[in-house]
Amino acid sequence: MIFRQLFDSVSSTYSYLLASRQGGEALIIDPVLDKVDRYLRLVRELDLRLVKAVDTHLHADHITGLGPLRDKTQCITVMGEQTKADVVSMRLANGDRLTIEGLALDVVYTPGHTDDSYSFVLPDRAFTGDTLLIRGTGRTDFPNGDARHQYESIFGRLLKLPDSTLVYPAHDYKGDTVSTIGEEKAFNPRLQVRSVEEYVEIMNNLKLANPKMMDFAVPANMKVGLQQDEIARRGWAANANEALALAGRPDVALIDLRERSECERQGIIAGALHVPYPRLQENIAPGGVLHELVRSTGKRLVLYCAFGERSAMAVQAAQDEGLTSACHIEGGIDAWKRANGPLVR
Repeated sequence: MIFRQLFDSVSSTYSYLLASRQGGEALIIDPVLDKVDRYLRLVRELDLRLVKAVDTHLHADHITGLGPLRDKTQCITVMGEQTKADVVSMRLANGDRLTIEGLALDVVYTPGHTDDSYSFVLPDRAFTGDTLLIRGTGRTDFPNGDARHQYESIFGRLLKLPDSTLVYPAHDYKGDTVSTIGEEKAFNPRLQVRSVEEYVEIMNNLKLANPKMMDFAVPANMKVGLQQDEIARRGWAANANEALALAGRPDVALIDLRERSECERQGIIAGALHVPYPRLQENIAPGGVLHELVRSTGKRLVLYCAFGERSAMAVQAAQDEGLTSACHIEGGIDAWKRANGPLVR
């Protein structure tokens, strides 16, 4: 496995780049806006293809790099389903798996620092965001924080991992880079408590100043979605009601760009062809299945995903390949459901 731990000294943020092999797919966890060019240079140097950019939660101390990484690489943006961010390509829930070629991370909901905090776990290591830090825990005094929830996240979930599990947090302010679950059980002063009430008492009396960038970073991080207006202005978008009229027509091919796990959890539009977004380019290029489908039948491609972000990028790619009748469902399955569009499982 390729693994790189990267540090932003201004916000004391750790970002993590993972891939199963050189030349393969990669994902990055908790990228920082100011370091995007550095991440992309490393991706090129390691001959990787960035396919997912993930935030463990809505950050208050730095501006996320999710949007710029998406814009520069067409990668999928990922957060937990509770996020207040306007649009991310994929929203995960507890028990899901975050996958790229050769790697699968277990998705663990760990609220408390914020109500959208998640951890991501491999067999030998856990990326714990701001929930479990090295010799500390994330503050819980934000409006969407909760010390009781964090206690359960840590004691009920993270500390049940094997003691040898490496702990990689989103921040460290003392120069530490990694710990283990066993070390944190033994030496983390905030975990040496006998009850949830004792933990809550500690967390409620930290008296910490707000992060310097909080008033700027939080609103900015809630506006990371791809602007789909331009796609609509070009006539490449159908709203949910228009999509309902297109579904089932013999001259239309619905293309589902989501991952299989999303289809199983959210349901599918009857008759849609499943072409996961990472495989889109090979399918729309000359000789690809979708390109030849359009060429031989004249069907119009109607692309959709979960929230419209992947499909907006996909319709631009399809247009670039000469598939000029292609459009996407604005707002994706989320908008389709709100318009009472039928789904099958």
